[in-house]
Amino acid sequence: MGRSVLHLVDRSRPDPWVPAADGRELMVTLHYPAARPGTDRPVPYASSDEVQAMLDGYGLSEAIPAAELGAMRTYSRADVRPAPGRYPLVVLSPGFTVSRYTLTALAEDLASRGYVVASVDHAYESLGIRTPDGRLLGCEACGPISEGQVPENKVTSGRAKDISFLLDTLTGRHAAWAYARTTIDRKRVGMAGHSIGGASAATAMAADGRVRAGVNMDGAFYGELPQHGLGGRPFMLLGTDDEVHRPGGTDHTWDAAWHRFGGWKRWLTVAGSDHFTFSDAPVFLDHFDVPRAPLPADRALKVTREYVAAFFDLHLKGTAQPLLDGPSAAHPEVVFHNP
Repeated sequence: MGRSVLHLVDRSRPDPWVPAADGRELMVTLHYPAARPGTDRPVPYASSDEVQAMLDGYGLSEAIPAAELGAMRTYSRADVRPAPGRYPLVVLSPGFTVSRYTLTALAEDLASRGYVVASVDHAYESLGIRTPDGRLLGCEACGPISEGQVPENKVTSGRAKDISFLLDTLTGRHAAWAYARTTIDRKRVGMAGHSIGGASAATAMAADGRVRAGVNMDGAFYGELPQHGLGGRPFMLLGTDDEVHRPGGTDHTWDAAWHRFGGWKRWLTVAGSDHFTFSDAPVFLDHFDVPRAPLPADRALKVTREYVAAFFDLHLKGTAQPLLDGPSAAHPEVVFHNP
């Protein structure tokens, strides 16, 4: 598969965290089906300084060498020509403080199934984002959010605007990616995210009708959905099977949102999971022998990939997905709820 990286700047609005910045910056990684494998080696996972910033922030720098994690090879090759055809677009938004590369396993899997996937880093909301001109953008939003100076919905509302800008630049007349007009089907767009990125999927859908389907992977919602919900568009909740995200759990925002989803909807929880199960964390924590949730890394990866792909295959490709009809013997960890 192919991978291209875009640096986009929306100069029509100031950055919500650094108003003096030259507009709102996004770093976007596109994964897509490739016409042929290409001759170059697969691209590395991430830059070592981006990884170092994340590991330092999470207290993992002694357990995981940043250079080794960053140098891990993916399955993608840089800037190869896409395979012929038009593919649905899926946008991925990461959790607060982590970066788009932490959703690489999901992005590559979706691309292998016939999607263009745009993983987005939102400036100053990650512990470290490297820009093409060599800057490492830190988390300017972390202090105001952690200290309660601003509400979390400043993140989700800002990300919704980011996604609208991204769609403008990928599906508009002057697309930012050379292959966009011949490769992306602008009428089939979905969004998924982890943590606050998942909450942002709902906010983006409420604000922009181009986003036809959404998935929230273990994120609390910030700010109520409109009374009319998402206009009948499908939405799926995928989270931890515990006192937080079961119906009636401590994250009451899931119950509130559930009753406003007016269209197709699913509420799934995964036994043995934790908050980071739905990212790449199980894979690299397991590799470096760092303690983590009980669910084995290979199962965490498979469950996330299978259910997210089934959701988009159903709603963006129109392919029937019995996996989403109810419990599956192949995935006993997954619990269906219908409160």
